[in-house]
Amino acid sequence: QVQLVESGGGLVQPGGSLRLSCVASGSIFRINAMGWYRQVPGKQRELVAARHSGGSTNYADSGKGRFTISRDNAKNTVYLQMNSLKPEDTAVYYCTADAISLPPWRGGGRNYTYWGQGTQVTVSS
Repeated sequence: QVQLVESGGGLVQPGGSLRLSCVASGSIFRINAMGWYRQVPGKQRELVAARHSGGSTNYADSGKGRFTISRDNAKNTVYLQMNSLKPEDTAVYYCTADAISLPPWRGGGRNYTYWGQGTQVTVSS
């Protein structure tokens, strides 16, 4: 199993910045991708940004030019730097990882998607 723990959320004024962090721990053979989703009450969870093991990234249009995802593979950590925050960025942000917990020679090899518990980001004056 892989556990994900997010940190860095909080209250920030419009135009401010926050940096979210997410650390993966537990039984990890390989992490293929890590990313961030967000959700507001009454709406579906939506992709914010993702970073793949090869280094490629993809962003939702809402965050392009303002958000930057980065990853420290050695630390199994993914970051989301959010600048020029807007009230509409208010949401619970979830970390996600596509990972293989056990190697094939130990009966594993399947990729699963894991989720963190979420961290609240509130943008308000």
